[in-house]
Amino acid sequence: MALDQYHHGVRVQEVNDGTRPIRTVETAVVGMVCTADDADAAAFPLNTPVLVTSVRSAAGKAGDKGTLARSLDAIGDQASPATVIVRVEEGATPEQTISNIIGGTDASGRYTGMKALLASPARLKVKPRVLGVPGLDNLPVATELISIAQQLRGFAYLSGHGATTKEEAVAYRDNFGAREAMVIWPDFTGWDTTANAEKSAYAIARALGLRAKIDNDIGWHKTISNVPVNGVTGISHDLFFDLQNPDTDTGYLNSHDVTTLIQEGGYRFWGSRTCSKDPLFAFESYTRTAQVLADTVALAHLWAVDGPITPRRARDIIEGIGGKIAELVRGEYLIGGSAWFDEELNPKDSLKAGKLRISYDYTPVPPLEDLGFYQTITDSYLVDFAKAVAR
Repeated sequence: MALDQYHHGVRVQEVNDGTRPIRTVETAVVGMVCTADDADAAAFPLNTPVLVTSVRSAAGKAGDKGTLARSLDAIGDQASPATVIVRVEEGATPEQTISNIIGGTDASGRYTGMKALLASPARLKVKPRVLGVPGLDNLPVATELISIAQQLRGFAYLSGHGATTKEEAVAYRDNFGAREAMVIWPDFTGWDTTANAEKSAYAIARALGLRAKIDNDIGWHKTISNVPVNGVTGISHDLFFDLQNPDTDTGYLNSHDVTTLIQEGGYRFWGSRTCSKDPLFAFESYTRTAQVLADTVALAHLWAVDGPITPRRARDIIEGIGGKIAELVRGEYLIGGSAWFDEELNPKDSLKAGKLRISYDYTPVPPLEDLGFYQTITDSYLVDFAKAVAR
């Protein structure tokens, strides 16, 4: 009961102002589109997002055909993240399969193909943020996946589909300009237990699993580069790598924003660059930091929407964001940041119209991509040679 109404007696009105704790959004959720005509239809119904919390157990219902079982195995070699899977039907022709993967909206209004990933937050209460279509991400599929990544504020890992040389991989990468995407070339190789032979192994599926593992073990501020990859035995193309020489195959690919693969103390992804031309989002970690921070701040303030605009409410929001940024700085997820009220962005007419604008900034953590040392030869340590001998 409001205290401004007449009452003869005692009343208590709860005051619920104050800062609210802000929880970082879940980032290690994989979203994947696959084919598997012999999969368990009850476990993986067509064109339906299915949440899997144990990729190893799910693999037992994935059949042997198509890409689903191999992709689950590749992810499971790295970690066991929450994974949203959309199974699509393999078409009679490759073109039909592409259309099935891209999907659309059926007669009942339900999303199909990769667009079914958009239904995950409402239907499964999780938002996939680490996205891929292992083995099937040709150009039409890749461009559509980027669109899905942008809508989900996720990140798409794309193969250099069809490239047989490093030059072709670079040319393929030039098809994209989004900060939400990374092109990876070539593929890994690994043992295929169905074929009983070593075959090409989806690098993209392993990128999905490794990305989730890094998020859980280190954080979303660490790029996918230079972390050992499990379950692979080789690389599908010969590539020259030298840690100190930029004039190599891997150096050429990295300089053109293509993440590649190396064998150096284990097999690893090598490269941290997105497809963005904007240097503010040149690195995978820059894009994901922006996405995570935006969703964390926005979703944490649902409580404030439609509440009264008061100076105390504005202070509570600013202090809450500032506290969260300070927490992320202490954890070394950010270099720094702050939140404030900008009077110029909040004129009286805007406030009267129910609009409140709070500003905040941040500095993401850069990856150490280029480490240099200065080595100097000198004879200065020979000056006291005689004294050293005489000891």
